[in-house]
Amino acid sequence: MAKAEDVPLGDLNYVFCSDAYLLDMNKQYLDHDYFTDVITFPMDDESIFGDIFISTDRVADNAKTLGVDPHKELLRVMIHGALHLAGYGDKSPEEEKVMREKEDFYLVKSYKL
Repeated sequence: MAKAEDVPLGDLNYVFCSDAYLLDMNKQYLDHDYFTDVITFPMDDESIFGDIFISTDRVADNAKTLGVDPHKELLRVMIHGALHLAGYGDKSPEEEKVMREKEDFYLVKSYKL
């Protein structure tokens, strides 16, 4: 993905945790009081370099709700976090549309491995 996005790849750390752990982080660092599947902490604005925290509880629940394979949903969330580090946002409808298209593109490429 880094090569395709023309963004240098630095250290990329995935931390898998529970809903409760990620909720505490969401409250502490982002002042958000709700569950989320992923929180990304960039270490550098010029490369894919940072920490991506993923709630495995939330991923499993989302997979069940969406009727998709849990491994595929986990991969989607991992891609989502990396895309944030590559500079993509998802706050506006336009940004979210681009993010979903990128997720789908890389998910197809990655899921075939």
